[in-house]
Amino acid sequence: MPSASCDILLEDIEDIVSQGDLKPQDRHSARKHVVPKARKRNTQKYLQEENSPPSDSTIPGIQKIWLRTWGCSHNNSDGEYMAGQLAAYGYEITENASDADLWLLNSCTVKNPAEDHFRNSIKKAQEENKKIVLAGCVPQAQPRQDYLKGLSIIGVQQIDRVVEVVEETIKGHSVRLLGQKKDNGKRLGGARLDLPKIRKNPLIEIISINTGCLNACTYCKTKHARGNLASYPIEELVERAKQSFQEGVCEIWLTSEDTGAYGRDIGTNLPALLWKLVEVIPEGAMLRLGMTNPPYILEHLEEMAKILNHPRVYAFLHIPVQSASDTVLMEMKREYCVADFKRVVDFLKENKTPNCKCGSLEMIQVRHVKVPGITLATDIICGFPGETDQDFQETVKLVEEYRFPSLFINQFYPRPGTPAAKMAQVPAQVKKQRTKDLSRVFHSYSPYDHKIGERQQVLVTEESFDSKFYVAHNRFYEQVLVPKNPTFMGKMIEVDIYESGKHFMKGQPVSDAKVYTPSISKPLAKGQVSGLTEDFRKRLGTDLSSVPHTSTVRRDPGSSRMTLRLEKLRGDCALGVSVGLALLALLLALLVKVYN
Repeated sequence: MPSASCDILLEDIEDIVSQGDLKPQDRHSARKHVVPKARKRNTQKYLQEENSPPSDSTIPGIQKIWLRTWGCSHNNSDGEYMAGQLAAYGYEITENASDADLWLLNSCTVKNPAEDHFRNSIKKAQEENKKIVLAGCVPQAQPRQDYLKGLSIIGVQQIDRVVEVVEETIKGHSVRLLGQKKDNGKRLGGARLDLPKIRKNPLIEIISINTGCLNACTYCKTKHARGNLASYPIEELVERAKQSFQEGVCEIWLTSEDTGAYGRDIGTNLPALLWKLVEVIPEGAMLRLGMTNPPYILEHLEEMAKILNHPRVYAFLHIPVQSASDTVLMEMKREYCVADFKRVVDFLKENKTPNCKCGSLEMIQVRHVKVPGITLATDIICGFPGETDQDFQETVKLVEEYRFPSLFINQFYPRPGTPAAKMAQVPAQVKKQRTKDLSRVFHSYSPYDHKIGERQQVLVTEESFDSKFYVAHNRFYEQVLVPKNPTFMGKMIEVDIYESGKHFMKGQPVSDAKVYTPSISKPLAKGQVSGLTEDFRKRLGTDLSSVPHTSTVRRDPGSSRMTLRLEKLRGDCALGVSVGLALLALLLALLVKVYN
């Protein structure tokens, strides 16, 4: 095979360049005249992406959380506190369940349907591969139920530790905090009242004045979760109310499992608390008292009447009777008789002579102090075990006699683990029929027809479910629908009543009437975090001198993530230094051994 040959011998590879080609130094010089084309980049988007790890990252404080609450005002207040703490830490509270990385489900154990909804939500979250944290009365009362296995639980008195539970759950761990809050062995009302909170309605503050109760009703599952009575001190409750008004709140709801029992465990009582609270309520703002059982309110009828006549307290009281049969009440272990209930109602509503024949409570001599126009709401359970047709008819007569404007009718559901669940049950069809019959009686009368033509002052606080009206309440906490004028929201206005329904009235604003602005400051925006404590600021690495105590709206993911990264970096550095020193000591020891 012939060998390859070249006519010219190349001494260097650079000789391949022809005489007409640019030399390397010439090319380098020419670069000075080249203007590079800058590639445009969305700086904001770049920074956002830089600071936003993927949602499936295990770094805490960056995920989206969907919070669902069932049940009473107390449960709703707990939900607001949990949302506030999580948002303050950096999590995003979302209203879109499908977008969320974690579902926080805050349950109610009062009735079977509420627990069924809770159970179905857990199943759906598992099907969608969501992280799950459970809260509320269901897991607190029965944490060992099969459908709760392997899931994280935050107890009703541990809501101040919700961030820890969520963090660990996101990391793939299962955590359960179900203990009680105690101080020197004495049970406390629950988590601190000054925790961060996101109010569902920025104009309404829900304050839990105590947890648990003194009764042992045979049908109640809530007692298993909330336990015995534990009250917050008066000064803490007053401070919480003052802080709320400073954040633009114009209506306060006092709530608990039994507000009438407040203070019996700490040497005080409900009227003492209410008199202190009315001192700090601004003009035009209102206070609404939550549910109270008959036995405890009986002791304070005279004082309660005076308080309910106060211009800044709604003339409204929710007193559950449950049944008008003393036999049924005894089986329920309600600790009062029907005459006790009537005595409370008659004293507050009508000018009748109190008459208690049952002997369950001592007769208390009182003056005829009443609350003109007071709204009295009550609850009734239909079909409790052992309830006869005669027992039920007595309940029907009670409703016909008093014509309660607000009546909560509940078909009895046996709750697992309660004494009533072991009793002989009323047939389901009978319970259903009695519920329908009582509902028919309730809808047979119109409580507000006689108020058409009245001029009333109403406080506007929310939007109606159909979004067609704003919802306001008058002096007696009766619902009044008013036109959707944005200037009315959070204000006390004067209206003329021109129409009524079963559960509402409609009012036309008076054009020349004075409009009160109850809030002493501008209300927080919807979703804004209130009441950030110094403890939370320190955890977030925030400079306390530069941030107001009533602050932050949406989360700042960068700040919390940066704090977490710095903490991790410090930990990694400390570990690295320790390992390095250990290796250095080992190396020195080997060198000494070799040279010796």
